[in-house]
Amino acid sequence: MIVLEARELYRFYHSGDEEVKALRGVSVKIEAGEMVAFIGPSGSGKSTLLMCLAGLDEPDGGEVIVSGERMTRREERFKTSLRSHSLGIMLQSNNLFAHLNITQNVHLAQTILGDVDAAWLRTTIEQLGIASRAHALPAELSGGERARAALAVALARKPKILILDEPTGEVDATAEIVILDMLQQHCKQGGAVVVATHNQALAKNASRIMPIKDGKFTDGK
Repeated sequence: MIVLEARELYRFYHSGDEEVKALRGVSVKIEAGEMVAFIGPSGSGKSTLLMCLAGLDEPDGGEVIVSGERMTRREERFKTSLRSHSLGIMLQSNNLFAHLNITQNVHLAQTILGDVDAAWLRTTIEQLGIASRAHALPAELSGGERARAALAVALARKPKILILDEPTGEVDATAEIVILDMLQQHCKQGGAVVVATHNQALAKNASRIMPIKDGKFTDGK
């Protein structure tokens, strides 16, 4: 079953007289139970594509379908509701509220849908190896700890679809294995994972690897 789809996405940016074509007619279908990895150099369009899939950026052309509902060109209230019910999102930064500790950040994400599960929260931060930092503020965390806390927040509402930008970018080898296992478990339970990554180990464990360059998917050549 297709749970996330992009249809002919275009995204242009302007800097003075220069036009940057970040996405050039990108289309992709993501099915329940699969992990899809977007790989490519910096500036290839990976992060822009994820932002459009998450409804956090509006494409200049094309549309995004999430759980059978069109995300693009809808009111922000509708997009927020659709994200809350279907998506878990982890960006490269700004995933955590600075004035809340790890536990409070994850708890807040749960309360959005009114489904607070304290046992799940404790188990998840233990699995991610950040239980000893549960009451630390984001500014007190290392880059790897912030990344793991952000993943816990993304998972907090038990979403159908995870959209993750470089989830293993700042973690050590041990944490990388834990994160990969959690993503695989999410897929085995019927969820979908869409990840942008430079990490070859993560990409090799994906159901599909989709190279992207200059705003378009390529055949890897």
